[in-house]
Amino acid sequence: MDHRLDPRIAVARARGLEIDEGLRSYMLSVYNYMALALAITGLTAWVTASSTAMVQLLFGTPLAWVVMLAPLGFVFFLSARIHALSPTAAQVTFWLFAVVMGLSMASIFLAFAGTSIARVFFITAATFGAMSLYGYTTKRDLSAWGSFLFMGLIGIVIASLVNLFVGSTMLQFVVSIVGVLVFTGLTAYDTQAIKEEYYEYDAPEVATRKAIMGALRLYLDFINLFMMLLQLLGQRRD
Repeated sequence: MDHRLDPRIAVARARGLEIDEGLRSYMLSVYNYMALALAITGLTAWVTASSTAMVQLLFGTPLAWVVMLAPLGFVFFLSARIHALSPTAAQVTFWLFAVVMGLSMASIFLAFAGTSIARVFFITAATFGAMSLYGYTTKRDLSAWGSFLFMGLIGIVIASLVNLFVGSTMLQFVVSIVGVLVFTGLTAYDTQAIKEEYYEYDAPEVATRKAIMGALRLYLDFINLFMMLLQLLGQRRD
């Protein structure tokens, strides 16, 4: 029996190892971008909430509307223009988005106790980590989840807008419960989608932009999951 390795098998194995190593590197860059953006957002929110002058400026004037809507503008801009930006410009825009998001989230430090925020953050991190790991490792195709999660997301947006006018505690509770389920599912769904996008073998600069967009998707999943859990489990200040 010939125990020599068929050259074709050797090439296939080498190619497989190259893909695995490349995929790990790509996903690591996605998670690194996301983690740094979360750190920037958290630090910005804490520093802003610690400054009475900043709080008065951002939340005591019409500038509050700018702070509230600016993150959404950044998301739309990155989604529409990421392909036209250089890798450096895409990164700078992403970091600016994280800062602006931090400004808008400073209010949670005014509404919730610090220990409560920390506790919910770690719960969110554990939930996110578990679901992202599932999305990365599962052999099951999660693409079928997309339509249901999208419908759930639209329902959350509509219900949240309605609740701005009716101020129902029960509706907020229901929105938070559904939101936790939707963004938990989106974490796994987006992780698998980001993983699949790696196999398109783009040029390095395109891969960088894709990694930033992947980080943005996971960042938004994390932030929204955190906010929904904070509404359910957070302890408000007296």
